[in-house]
Amino acid sequence: MSRGIVYLIGAGPGDPGLITVRGRAALMKADVVLYDRLGTEALMHLCRPDARLIDVGKAPDRVAMTQDDTTALCMELGRQGLVVARLKGGDPFVFGRGAEEAEALVAAGVPCLVVPGITSAIGAPSAAGIPVTYRAMATGFTVVTGHEDPAKDAEQNDWDALAALPHTLVVLMGMGRLPAIAERLIAAGRPADQPAAAIQWGTTPHQRTVVATLGTLPQRVEEEGLGNPAILVFGDVVSRAPGLAAAGRPVLAGTTVVVTRARAQASDLAAALDLMGARVIQLPVIRIEPLKGSPELDAALADIGAHDIVIFTSANGVEQMAARMTERGLDARSLRADQTIVAVGTTTSAALASHGIRADVVPERFVGEAVLDALASTAVEGRRVLIARAADARPVIADGLRARGATVSDVAVYKTIAERPADDVIEAALDADIITFTSSSTVTNTLALLDDAQRARLASGPRVVSIGPVTSDTVRSAGLVVAAEAAHHDIPGLIDALVDLGRS
Repeated sequence: MSRGIVYLIGAGPGDPGLITVRGRAALMKADVVLYDRLGTEALMHLCRPDARLIDVGKAPDRVAMTQDDTTALCMELGRQGLVVARLKGGDPFVFGRGAEEAEALVAAGVPCLVVPGITSAIGAPSAAGIPVTYRAMATGFTVVTGHEDPAKDAEQNDWDALAALPHTLVVLMGMGRLPAIAERLIAAGRPADQPAAAIQWGTTPHQRTVVATLGTLPQRVEEEGLGNPAILVFGDVVSRAPGLAAAGRPVLAGTTVVVTRARAQASDLAAALDLMGARVIQLPVIRIEPLKGSPELDAALADIGAHDIVIFTSANGVEQMAARMTERGLDARSLRADQTIVAVGTTTSAALASHGIRADVVPERFVGEAVLDALASTAVEGRRVLIARAADARPVIADGLRARGATVSDVAVYKTIAERPADDVIEAALDADIITFTSSSTVTNTLALLDDAQRARLASGPRVVSIGPVTSDTVRSAGLVVAAEAAHHDIPGLIDALVDLGRS
């Protein structure tokens, strides 16, 4: 039996993008994942499809598994030769009892490796625009647990000493005892008018921050309805929050964005949106399927070097064409050096480059009409042209080149198939702030999922962002309003449009 290992992984303060590279890698290869309640659920998509997921989280009035049972389970799974990810919110060694688990594993002879994470004690204030240190204001910071009752004589926290420190004081897990903590600090000498803040769900799209004073924070928190999970910050540094809030808060923070692309294509867009603070709902309404057994495609591939112009209308077309070429023992060398290669869009051009093929022509606008404009000065009469496209693509390029005397092989290399996401995902998407459409098929397939009442919700609910004019026309023909259209009709352009809309 192979020797197992237990990774004690810090998941970070809540934003799934803040897990470390090493933590992500360990999570992705784990056979079993034991995860906590806070800051971990959004990372479950990184787990292997066959990984066993076990909730060992603890919350007020709810314990999925005791600490002793969790530690024992880690040891048992490690002894079985499994790769175990013990995923903890924040950092494993900051009030996460990770040290206790590590000691037990080492004593039992089970290999373990600690993967540090960003603690919420630093991450949440940063996201709220609060620097825990600031020159000439706070030369240090102290982090304590708020689980202990300040009214008890036997607790470990020395509130008199904490109140006397000229440092920033960060209290984790203290919301339930905030009034007593504030009262104790004031009684010990901290000024009642010292700036103070409570940050709930720090670094996540649900982040909420209340800035007040040490004396008024308990009342303000109650008025605003803040609850757990949250951290408390006491110190003059809180006064920097208004000026630094924009720096700590991503441009799309608090915005829910729906991605309707095929699941295999959605990762880049979803990752970029996540980096900007958006909550992403993946609603894959299509999937890409290669066209196999196509006589037209086989004939075009067999004679690919004889074409004078080869046009790729999408990155999907590039990938599917490349896959079929590989199956037939062909590659970039099968193309002639004097062939004109046309890519519709920078994404398509980049896909070609990844296969060693340089695009000679990339139209400024990423639509079929722009291809005809870009080739307006190119002699095409009597020349052979190959177009690699989707099965449902418009014939505008082929028709335009044939009208100019070209011999055109207009070949479908893939098709889009309708997908049906789960009903709860559809419902969540209808309540989102923004929905993105990257092709006409994503529009029509989304509408096909909805009943009349849901279509009415879509029309009055999420703002629509379209990748380009053809997709926008499909949106409008369905009776929907286009809130924003990408100036450059590719994923980077779509992201720019989202950012502009988010700032408006």
